Amino acid sequence: MAIDASALPYRPCVGIVLLNRDRLVWIGKRNPRHDADAAYAWQLPQGGIDEGEDPYHAARRELYEETSIRSISLIGEAPDWFTYDFPPEILKNTRKSKYRGQAQKWYAFRFDGDESEIDILQPPDGHRPEFVDWRWEHGDQLPDLVIPFKRDVYRQVVDTFSHLML
Repeated sequence: MAIDASALPYRPCVGIVLLNRDRLVWIGKRNPRHDADAAYAWQLPQGGIDEGEDPYHAARRELYEETSIRSISLIGEAPDWFTYDFPPEILKNTRKSKYRGQAQKWYAFRFDGDESEIDILQPPDGHRPEFVDWRWEHGDQLPDLVIPFKRDVYRQVVDTFSHLML
């Protein structure tokens, strides 16, 4: 039976653009067990907003849970929420038809710490690792590195924060 995705809500989420002193963006390579297409496993930190949680606090929490990073300063906030729909195969197989996609509030932070702070393989508080690798990347390269159904949002993110990263 086909799912009528248009009747489903978007999952409220946050996305994080983390820039270093050279204006490069932190990007992580997702664990292959989470991605249908390993060729596009790179993405920015992101995650769900808990019920009653402020999006800004959710962004700080998600960044910490995925990267162990706490040494950050807020340098930007997207004025709008960006949305994307899950492709039918993801909607059917991994989200159990609860959400049609994600609505994301994006924040830009400056990384103020030392790279030794970054630990993706043993995240804090018993969280399962989201990433298997990471690197600093030029912001204009981000849309080409992510899974295709997220590219439009990444283009909007790059446009929104280009004055910080380019």
